[in-house]
Amino acid sequence: MKTLFFAVLLSLSLGNFAFAAPPATFADAKVVAKEKIYMDQANSAQGELYCGCQWNWVGKSGGQVDAKSCGYKTRKQENRAERTEWEHIVPAWTFGHQRQCWANGGREHCIDDDPVFRSMEANLFNLYPAVGEVNGDRSNYNYGMVSGVAPQYGQCTTKVDFEQRVAEPRDEVKGLVARTTFYMFDRYKLSMSRQQQQVLMAWNKQHPVSAWEKERNNRITAIMGHTNPFVTGARTWTLDYKPVGDGLVSPIPARAQAATAPAAATTASAGSIIGNRTSQIYHLPSGCPSYDKVSAKNQVAFESESQAVAAGYRKAGNCK
Repeated sequence: MKTLFFAVLLSLSLGNFAFAAPPATFADAKVVAKEKIYMDQANSAQGELYCGCQWNWVGKSGGQVDAKSCGYKTRKQENRAERTEWEHIVPAWTFGHQRQCWANGGREHCIDDDPVFRSMEANLFNLYPAVGEVNGDRSNYNYGMVSGVAPQYGQCTTKVDFEQRVAEPRDEVKGLVARTTFYMFDRYKLSMSRQQQQVLMAWNKQHPVSAWEKERNNRITAIMGHTNPFVTGARTWTLDYKPVGDGLVSPIPARAQAATAPAAATTASAGSIIGNRTSQIYHLPSGCPSYDKVSAKNQVAFESESQAVAAGYRKAGNCK
């Protein structure tokens, strides 16, 4: 009865936030992830990502690992072993290195100047709480099979090969990390090696979508405004798969004069719709008084209203 009551309460709570605006920054995403996705998972059977450890929430988005719950033993970094951190399943280094902004100045430059990078960094599908030490050890390594490595974290079965720069997560999450990786590479049109594809395709087949992964997908969809099609089965990754890139947006150059607006209004060209990444509101070139008032730093371009809505944006209330 108690479980049923909580399920109803959770359903109502999520309903209130259905299709809310996606978080704009990584810092915001961590808070949203705690409050809307993993709020009831700290003491669940599946636990955190790499070792299945339970944890206690601390502060806005942090957690204190319960090592006894999973038989965890510290390898080297005691402080990080005691806390949860937010793991990017596809590391920021990986998707950042496929953006020009990273070559121009690294992660900080990407955060300041690249709306696509900010979207990637704050993408809730790509975030999962993990033991901080394992998160740090995994670093920016690709996922893959690890052999000849003795247990490193007590009863935790995740392994890290520091020499080969490969990390193999526990079996229980191999399917989840594979489908999340497919989603990120597909949504942002990233390039993946053939070897990496083969490993993840095998994991996807060997470890089907679990009840929790479906629930996680539903919770994130309610916030992001779109689903992970590799979880729902709408898309399937194959070696000849061509990433769609439906999460790509481009910054719009600041318009020096309002006189440019009529020209944009007469041509339905790419980028004629302006979104404000902070407010998650979009403006049309005609009939929206604030079209030229969005700061250059916050501008996001959309080719159509449907694309803006799919990205979680809503039309400005003062549009006629």
